[in-house]
Amino acid sequence: MLDAVVVGAGPNGLTAAVELARRGFSVALFEAKGTVGGGARTEELTLPGFRHDPCSAAHPLAVSSPAFRGLPLERHGLEWLHPELPMAHPFLDGTAAVLSRSVGETAASFGPRDAGAYRRLVTPFLHRWDTLVRDFMSLPLTALPRDPVTLARFGLVGLPPSTWLARRFHDERARTLLAGLVAHVMAPLNGFATSAIGLVFALAAHTRGWPVARGGSQAISDALAAHLRELGGTVHTDYEVKRLDDLPPARAYVFDTSPTALARIAGFGDHYARYRYGPGVFKIDYALDGPVPWTAPEARRAGTVQIGADSAEIGAALRAASRENRAPDAPFLITVQPSVVDPARAPEGKHVFWVYGHVPHGWTGDLTDAIERQLERFAPGFRDRVLARATAGPPELAARNANYVGGDIATGAVSGLQTLLRPKLSLYPYATPHPAVFICSQATPPGPGVHGMPGHNAAKAVWRRLRQT
Repeated sequence: MLDAVVVGAGPNGLTAAVELARRGFSVALFEAKGTVGGGARTEELTLPGFRHDPCSAAHPLAVSSPAFRGLPLERHGLEWLHPELPMAHPFLDGTAAVLSRSVGETAASFGPRDAGAYRRLVTPFLHRWDTLVRDFMSLPLTALPRDPVTLARFGLVGLPPSTWLARRFHDERARTLLAGLVAHVMAPLNGFATSAIGLVFALAAHTRGWPVARGGSQAISDALAAHLRELGGTVHTDYEVKRLDDLPPARAYVFDTSPTALARIAGFGDHYARYRYGPGVFKIDYALDGPVPWTAPEARRAGTVQIGADSAEIGAALRAASRENRAPDAPFLITVQPSVVDPARAPEGKHVFWVYGHVPHGWTGDLTDAIERQLERFAPGFRDRVLARATAGPPELAARNANYVGGDIATGAVSGLQTLLRPKLSLYPYATPHPAVFICSQATPPGPGVHGMPGHNAAKAVWRRLRQT
């Protein structure tokens, strides 16, 4: 009998399996797709030689992750590449605010009236980032806070809505960049704890950057899988699990799946019936004949570029997708241009480009024209650079990755108490109605992103049980 079986080879399932194998437990991992990866994959989606990331592309939380930083992933081929600027947010006048590794450069891009306010906001947390991120991402009850004073101070700033945080700034440049940071998790700007979301992304840029993985996000998953095998774990692909009886006998079962899928497989009925899924996204991967012709010079040097004319436009796009059940006329866009720093991702002189906009949950329309109209506002002539595009709306995204229910790439709405307490209001979020079954997907704390911390935290709960039995 195995000690543990893990279902789902996304970053969290892989991390959970590695953490258990590191502690001497026998582990087998089962994945429905032909390769490991989940939200961290790389494929030729458009033309030969163009390597795209179908899901996550830039990794500010991965490079800061306590789970990943404790593993020898570089030994297994993972290399982080840092663009000159982690992120830029261009404006219609041809200028841009930036999120730089330098706090001073970032503050200066906001203008003289807001530079000091930004410095005062981030400075108290910069030198405590490694401890803060461990405390922030390990909650709840998986570890005692190492710096409870800084964590409490962060909570006082972060738990209010981001619209409150925006009041610290006089001008629209800082407010718009902050609104864009919050929108990375598709949360309404006036939602609970949205200030924390924006602040985490900003601090991550200043301390560890927003890198891409050399060769594509698949390198993260492949490194985790290689380390798992090195530790004696086994990986089985092309193995779809429809019920618990499909799996070999084990002392514990760990699911990197949506709560909906877990309930269906394990026979939990309506245990997660109140769990809410959020808006979907419409994603396009482009093969380009050259770099994106951004009007703002800063955007040409950035790995990630946010697109939204101002905070009001970003807020309207979020409301349309999350509350009004319609596609926004001017979608807020998150774009990544990996080949700016990793030219091997495309043939010589060519580029890959990654972009998505928010749409309602399960939306079946085509946002291509609206996305490209929005891009043309900030990069005139963009369409002339397009060699090929691969589009994916909510149905296609859910088909690629079953955890993206209705196209929700966060595997659950990041709003209200569900921002912090997911998938249920419980002090033990990784436990389920069955004492030997656990959940470790991004539907559990600390939530969405490629950082492995739900898997890391769930593994702690699993090995505590295994030691007791």
